[in-house]
Amino acid sequence: MKSKRIRELARIALLVALLAVLSQIAIPLPSLVPITLQIYAVSLIGYYLRAKKSIIVILVYLALGAIGIPIFASFQGGFAYLLGYTGGFIFGFIPLCLLCSLGRELRHSWIFGIVGVLLCHLMGILQYSLIARLDFLSSLLTVSLPFLLKDIVLTILAFITTKSLNKIIKKS
Repeated sequence: MKSKRIRELARIALLVALLAVLSQIAIPLPSLVPITLQIYAVSLIGYYLRAKKSIIVILVYLALGAIGIPIFASFQGGFAYLLGYTGGFIFGFIPLCLLCSLGRELRHSWIFGIVGVLLCHLMGILQYSLIARLDFLSSLLTVSLPFLLKDIVLTILAFITTKSLNKIIKKS
C-alpha cells in the first residue's frame, strides 16, 4: 500500500517537473504572452492521469509558482505573476487538464481537449483584457488567435503521445 502511494507521489512530482521544464521553453513576444509548450504539458498530464490526480498536478504547479518558485514561463514566479497579463492562461490550465482527463475517461478523446484549449484561451483573454484595459476583441486578436492553432495541434499531439505511452506501458 505504501509503495503505491509513493509511486503516485513520484508520478505527480515528475509531471509537475515536466510542466515546469516545458514552461521554460519560451519565446517572448511584445504582447507579454510568450510562445511555450505549456499547453502540450498540461494536455499530456490530463490525458495521462485521471481527473483528480491531473488537477492535483496543476494545483501543485500553481502553488509552487505562487510562492515564488520561478517555474512559470521564462523563469517567472510569484502570486503577482498569476494576477498579471498571462495569469488567466495559467488558471485556464485547470479546465484544460480536467477536460483532457474527462475525455480520456469518457472515450471522447481529443475533442474534450480542444474545448479545454478554448476555455483556457477564454480565461486568458478575459484576464489580459482586464489588466491591459483592452476590449475583448483586441485581446483575442493579440493574445489568443495567434496561438490558438498551435495550442490545438499541441493538444492533439499530447493525445497521440499519451496513447503511444499507454501502449508501451502495457507491454512492459
